[in-house]
Amino acid sequence: MADPSSYRPKPGQIPDSPGVYRFRDEHGRVIYVGKAKSLRQRLSSYFQDLAGLHPRTRTMVTTAASVEWTVVSTEVEALQLEYSWIKEYDPRFNVKYRDDKSYPSLAVTLGEEFPRVQVMRGPKKKGVRYFGPYAHAWAIRETVDLMLRVFPVRTCSAGVFKRSAQIGRPCLLGYIGKCSAPCVGRVSPEEHRELAEEFCDFMAGRTGAYLRRLEQRMHEAAEEMEYEKAARLRDDIEALRRAMEKNAVVLADATDADLIAVAEDELEAAVQIFHVRGGRVRGQRGWVTDKVEAVDTAGLVEHALQQLYGEESGDAVPKEVLVPALPEPVEPVAQWLGQRRGSRVDLRIPQRGDKKDLMATVQRNAQQALVLHKTKRASDLTTRSRALEEIAEALELDSAPLRIECFDISHLQGQDVVASMVVFEDGLARKGEYRRFQIRSFEGQDDVRSMHEVIGRRFRRYLLEKQKAGEWSEENAVEAVEATEAEEETARTEDGRPKRFAYPPQLVVVDGGQPQVAAARRALDELGIDDVAVCGLAKRLEEVWLPGEDDPVVLPRTSEGLYLLQRVRDEAHRFAIAYQRSKRTKTLRAGPLDAVPGLGETRKKALLKHFGSVKRLRAATVEQICETPGIGRKTAETIAAALAAAAPPAPAVNTATGEIMEEAGE
Repeated sequence: MADPSSYRPKPGQIPDSPGVYRFRDEHGRVIYVGKAKSLRQRLSSYFQDLAGLHPRTRTMVTTAASVEWTVVSTEVEALQLEYSWIKEYDPRFNVKYRDDKSYPSLAVTLGEEFPRVQVMRGPKKKGVRYFGPYAHAWAIRETVDLMLRVFPVRTCSAGVFKRSAQIGRPCLLGYIGKCSAPCVGRVSPEEHRELAEEFCDFMAGRTGAYLRRLEQRMHEAAEEMEYEKAARLRDDIEALRRAMEKNAVVLADATDADLIAVAEDELEAAVQIFHVRGGRVRGQRGWVTDKVEAVDTAGLVEHALQQLYGEESGDAVPKEVLVPALPEPVEPVAQWLGQRRGSRVDLRIPQRGDKKDLMATVQRNAQQALVLHKTKRASDLTTRSRALEEIAEALELDSAPLRIECFDISHLQGQDVVASMVVFEDGLARKGEYRRFQIRSFEGQDDVRSMHEVIGRRFRRYLLEKQKAGEWSEENAVEAVEATEAEEETARTEDGRPKRFAYPPQLVVVDGGQPQVAAARRALDELGIDDVAVCGLAKRLEEVWLPGEDDPVVLPRTSEGLYLLQRVRDEAHRFAIAYQRSKRTKTLRAGPLDAVPGLGETRKKALLKHFGSVKRLRAATVEQICETPGIGRKTAETIAAALAAAAPPAPAVNTATGEIMEEAGE
């Protein structure tokens, strides 16, 4: 624990201007990022009597070992820089909202020649228009199913689309009228794109004019005694109205707005967002966060705005954002939102009428989300705490192992030998800190030797990080640094970012019995590390093995501690198997072009697209290869030489007819 006075800036050093500041710990990692209208006033508040600070702020300043700042011109620049640094450094003491689940959105891939309507999750992609997010994927599919009757836009995957085009027959949706079948040329690309744009306009809220146009066409058909056409239009109108009923009108003036509500207690906060477009609720999402910094409701709202709109632009930022409390000061935040949208954004607290009533609904949702989260977490926290205590008691540890790392070895008959490292903190998986290893020091199958290598490499990297921070003497670090020189370039990250191997575990778990445990302990002893416990979990009888012990520790089958160790071991096994399979798949898919030095994926694809197959490429001259975009003469000569040296594969034979198959897919 550091004394804040040891790194307090001298009087007069801190400028009295807007800026962004960073607190770093003794390892140089950024642990907190903040912004201020006046850096001098804000930073001085951190160096007062510790007893007067909020407990979370007190923990932060005693964890920190230095502070630095960057002066900016305006408060808007400070807001932008603060958001960038929080995304870059992931500081442990900043509020970070995380989705309680990955919300699905309705997406239209307008960037494709034939736009496709589909359900999408995850980060937004260029050339795709999104509607939502929605609480459930089934709600999107119900809406789309109703609208495809009127807007028969393609919904099939690229594979189905290509297959239908090859055989000249559309899929089932094309036969029942829920797809315009552009795959077989029933509509032109321009006509299909017009359908997709009309679909987007309807989803964006421009519904009234389209419905009136359909009603007029229905009446005209009836007057001309085209009763079948009129009945079809009548059914289309009914389908669209049913789709609209799923999103009831909540704001009568066709408002485009986002409503944000916050429910909080001393430790946690829940945020709920309703996306209203065209006066209708088009999507809903929510976050829950630990309040790791001293922050009020206005501060939580500001963090939520950064999280919501930091990566958005244009119409994704609505004209109006309604919040329960305004950030202080509000002008820079409103100006920043306006820059993201490209026009003015009204940021305010609703005072009366429909908007205030809807905000109360959003607030109730936030409150229920917080209650539900606390109920789940209380139960989970009790179970996890009991599991960690049982492990500490069974292994005779001084304290509960808050950070557990588990290692597993995977191979296929001695080929493609790999290892995995998974991390559990407080009994929960930290997937962002999982690591994968390739066995380098030898070839063949030897799980014990592989475990020794992997544990040694992981903790040599840890010692290297300690040496950089000045926490490890030169004598102790010499061997570790020499062994890690070859890996140092890949390990280096810019100062302040989270390091990959900087945090040591309290417990190392290996998948295996006595031999693997002995190898792991030997690797730690060789590096002089004696404050990390080691155990192994054998699959056969689920026995826990300790270094130097002839008999295993047997935990009760109903033990929460044993269940946690099993989950850690199984996760390491899953992660290792997935890596080993991916390597094996790459090996099996390797073709003759993979042996050409300096030829990347982009130019491989360009060659195959230009020639159609490796067979035709192999028969081409150097001059013909040079005609491929991005391929120069020297590269073409290298490709021709490599393909000439590689023996062509035997032709495929149809075993039913004896016919030699064309190598079109080569």
